[in-house]
Amino acid sequence: MVRTDRARLRPLVRDSAATTAMRTTVRARRDLIQHRVAAANQLRAHLQLVFPGAASLFAAIDTAITLSFLERFTTQTDADWLSVKRLGSWLRSVSYSGGTHPEVLHARLLAAPRGTTCTDAEVHATTTLAYVALLRVLNTQIALFEDNLTAQLAIHPDTHIYASLPRVKTLRIARLLGEIGDARGKFPTADSLAALAGVAPSTRQSGKVKAVTFRWGCNKQLRDALCDFAGDSRHDNAWAADLYDRAIARGHDHPHAVRILGRAWAGVIWRCWHDNLSYDPSQHRALQNVLAQTNAEAA
Repeated sequence: MVRTDRARLRPLVRDSAATTAMRTTVRARRDLIQHRVAAANQLRAHLQLVFPGAASLFAAIDTAITLSFLERFTTQTDADWLSVKRLGSWLRSVSYSGGTHPEVLHARLLAAPRGTTCTDAEVHATTTLAYVALLRVLNTQIALFEDNLTAQLAIHPDTHIYASLPRVKTLRIARLLGEIGDARGKFPTADSLAALAGVAPSTRQSGKVKAVTFRWGCNKQLRDALCDFAGDSRHDNAWAADLYDRAIARGHDHPHAVRILGRAWAGVIWRCWHDNLSYDPSQHRALQNVLAQTNAEAA
């Protein structure tokens, strides 16, 4: 084959070391996020049994303010010492910026079912502090990953392509860049990118039977990254919102509509990526057509 069909073969193209490192960092951070969700759920389930008031006192159970509260007031007995004034003083000491008044927080503690107050409370407190320590470590390491990604993006030559897309920030930029890569020969066409990302349907035909189905064989990390971006882009891009709305009007559910939008974005991203250009809404003809139609209808 190499001797007779050399012209039909393409050399193997690999992503650069910087892109591979970014992909590894992004995926490692996502793994830690999953561990944090699991640990937070375990802590919440534990508190609902032994200290229900703390389980829903603040907006999220894995935030710094909740963890600080559990370190200081580990049991129901500790929380019973609190008054509105004492709770307000403690919140000021930890620089609480959540905006909820101490009276509201104290009322939540009083309205919740009573927790364990007997001698077993100290045993349960050991379990609570173990989960708190675990979440502290996970939060610290996740923050380090995010700082590391910021530094990697600052020196990567393809950052400007993804940073120009709507509704993207550091983590979404790093994820798109890491999963798509920077080896241009890997995706010779926009359709090849859409197929590997799993946003293009799979067509199978045998004789007169033709079936268009969901594409199971794909890069699931890439599909998740592209669909995450596409699903949020409709809130800041009229063209994306129009595509999504028309897909919903045709009877598709939300995941299917997001994949349709993801396939459309794959073509836009591929062109910018292939030409090494930033996304310019003023040069996006389909977007300009939607905006012109919207303005005409408004007039």
